[in-house]
Amino acid sequence: MQFGVPRRGLPSAASLRKWAGSVSGEILIRIVGEAEGRRLNRTFRKSDHATNVLSFPYGHGRGDIVLCHPVIAREARAQGKALAAHYAHLVVHGLLHLRGHDHQTCAQAGRMERVEARILRGLGFADPYRLE
Repeated sequence: MQFGVPRRGLPSAASLRKWAGSVSGEILIRIVGEAEGRRLNRTFRKSDHATNVLSFPYGHGRGDIVLCHPVIAREARAQGKALAAHYAHLVVHGLLHLRGHDHQTCAQAGRMERVEARILRGLGFADPYRLE
């Protein structure tokens, strides 16, 4: 676990480990600020803005997950979600990317969303794709 931002207001390291343990694999989670998130997204995805989660797979379920706290906090507020629920969702989303899941097509997106919802239910969170 790496924190590139102050830890105040972030989910606990224990919570992040619990959510990350929902899908097997060796991973590193790094939480970053807006500038680092933007730099990584620009460098690796050629998109000049910070994004909520980036996944860097190394094969066999291993890799890095980078979470951009300011983006995640804004999204959680805008969507009326608890910050912890949004973090859990994005940790699971990033882990599934490390395991080879993708959402480039509608069929892929549907499969990935169903897997995310099932895992999150097991962690005690609502389906992030259902409007309440």
